[in-house]
Amino acid sequence: MRALHLLLASSVLVGCQTKHTGTYEVAQASAGGGDAVKVEADQLWEQRADKAKLQAALVKYEAAYQTAPTDREIGLRLVRGYYFLGDAYEDDKEAKLAAWDQSISWGKRCLAINHEFTALLEKGDEDEASAARALTVEDVPCLYWSSSALGKWGKLSGLGKTLKNLPTVKAWMTRVGELDPDYNFSGPDRYWGAYYCAIPSFAGQDLDKCRELLEKASAANPEYLGTKVLLADYWARKTQDKEVFNKAIDEVLAADPNAVAEIAPENMAEQEKARKLKENVSEYFAD
Repeated sequence: MRALHLLLASSVLVGCQTKHTGTYEVAQASAGGGDAVKVEADQLWEQRADKAKLQAALVKYEAAYQTAPTDREIGLRLVRGYYFLGDAYEDDKEAKLAAWDQSISWGKRCLAINHEFTALLEKGDEDEASAARALTVEDVPCLYWSSSALGKWGKLSGLGKTLKNLPTVKAWMTRVGELDPDYNFSGPDRYWGAYYCAIPSFAGQDLDKCRELLEKASAANPEYLGTKVLLADYWARKTQDKEVFNKAIDEVLAADPNAVAEIAPENMAEQEKARKLKENVSEYFAD
């Protein structure tokens, strides 16, 4: 009965909340030295372990976008960069929401490069979830980070926006899994693992599936430290398994974040999350 009341309450919330308001459009290209700006942006991107460098890179990529709005690589860096800004560097709720809002908005511009996808939306009888079938492997990077940002933005905004945007998030990540299941170091498995821990029980929470998918992703790509952080933060805390929590956190902290240069900044950020979790362990467990 309690679950039913929760479901009814959430239905009311969904009715009065809105989906993300970004639009699917590609800007008209303007003249300018876009190539040179992109080179500068790429150089700053490599230094994104520094928040200021990341922010400077995003400014450069936004300028480069104006001259090359159909360049998926530029779009990807904007989507992923704003996601990373919110996830790794912002602590204030509003700052996180603002960063993820930007990520989603740039993601929609990036996805709009696919004309078949936007054509389905323009017909009016398709929504962004059902139209995802038109997205191709070229769209996977922007699709993955857009879905990740939309999920985080919705979760932090509250249950109403979470449920309102959930069909889109699920459809997008499902499409990523169909096209490139190994993207971002087993990203789809990692996402679904966290998903099954994070959603409410009435919406299908499955803690066994959560652990199974997170451990699968970690086994396939142990160099990606964020998966073990999720196992500790999402699964171990929820199930009150302090042993798994400590083991996962200690393994993250003992790892070399520079082992894979491609994700060194992300791994450094995950180690910082792990340090904060370890500092607050007494708040998470009864004993």
